[in-house]
Amino acid sequence: MEALFEGVKEFNAGDFHQYEELYRQLSKKQNPHTLFIGCSDSRVVPNLITKTMPGELFVIRNIANLVPPFRASTDYLATTSAIEYALKILQVKNIVICGHSNCGGCNALYSDEENLKYIPYTRKWLELAMPVVPLVKIIMGSDMDTAKREWMTEQLNIVEQMNHLLSYPYIEEMYKSGDLKIYGWYYMIETGEIFNYDATLRRFVKIE
Repeated sequence: MEALFEGVKEFNAGDFHQYEELYRQLSKKQNPHTLFIGCSDSRVVPNLITKTMPGELFVIRNIANLVPPFRASTDYLATTSAIEYALKILQVKNIVICGHSNCGGCNALYSDEENLKYIPYTRKWLELAMPVVPLVKIIMGSDMDTAKREWMTEQLNIVEQMNHLLSYPYIEEMYKSGDLKIYGWYYMIETGEIFNYDATLRRFVKIE
């Protein structure tokens, strides 16, 4: 924790003053251009990998960068309410769903019940990605390459969550009218590379 306290002091003494005017403007209003839905993984830092400043990204982070399909409910819906706020109040023009390599959430989709019984809420949450598993098994067939299974699961999960977004009536309407763009990104932690999903080619293409 001492490192965090020191970090706060360094921020106040350095970075804050460097962008003091920006923070003054942001103190009254935010106007982000993009909703960034990413994994809670500590190795994925949205502003770092996009080189964006405060005020540009409205960020949602959860295990395995998941999006619950739209449903009418009186429950407390964290991700769903944040999406609603970003689109209807902040009026963002872009949504990025960013998955990544070595995703523990995606890997847990293949765990047995014994390994997951101690994390019941996580297990329930990961049901949102379970439709990906049979697709991976069909594509891979008898291929037992676990590394290939890993990146295929992570990438197909991004596409699955993009489809979940379109189950929101207002998102579907904005997307079809061209008022909203939806992107799927795959971030390789070990190389720093990011691949964008090309719906026409139906594969991820390196951003360069």
